Amino acid sequence: MVFKPVSVNDSILLDQSFTNFLEIIDDLNLDVPENAGITGDPGFDSEANKNQITAARFIPFIKPNLRGLRNKKKINCILDEFEEKKPVYKERYKIERCNAWQDKYRKVVIRYEKLQATTMGFHYLAYSMINFRWVFGKNGRNSV
Repeated sequence: MVFKPVSVNDSILLDQSFTNFLEIIDDLNLDVPENAGITGDPGFDSEANKNQITAARFIPFIKPNLRGLRNKKKINCILDEFEEKKPVYKERYKIERCNAWQDKYRKVVIRYEKLQATTMGFHYLAYSMINFRWVFGKNGRNSV
């Protein structure tokens, strides 16, 4: 884990975090498949980050950051290149959505509990409430 002040951009932290990630893979002797990917939001879109991920034999699934590009040909080229990676990148949204939903529950966001089992119990309760609302709607009625 890399800990820095909130004002430090995530893209800057990728270098050290990714290096630590690779060390953990080596320490645990994990066999990573050749087509394993690393996903990232547009804030991680840089040639340096993509090169680092590719050099470690991972596939970068990073949504393009068009950064105010005006050239429509270049924009279309970048978006066409990303189009084949888009289905994998969309899977990332499921995790982001789950993290956003769990942030609604204060006991899950801020850890007050000393015991891991109690903390996990609150996580399971929050996930149960999320699933309950998804199935039955916010008012407890079946929304189907």
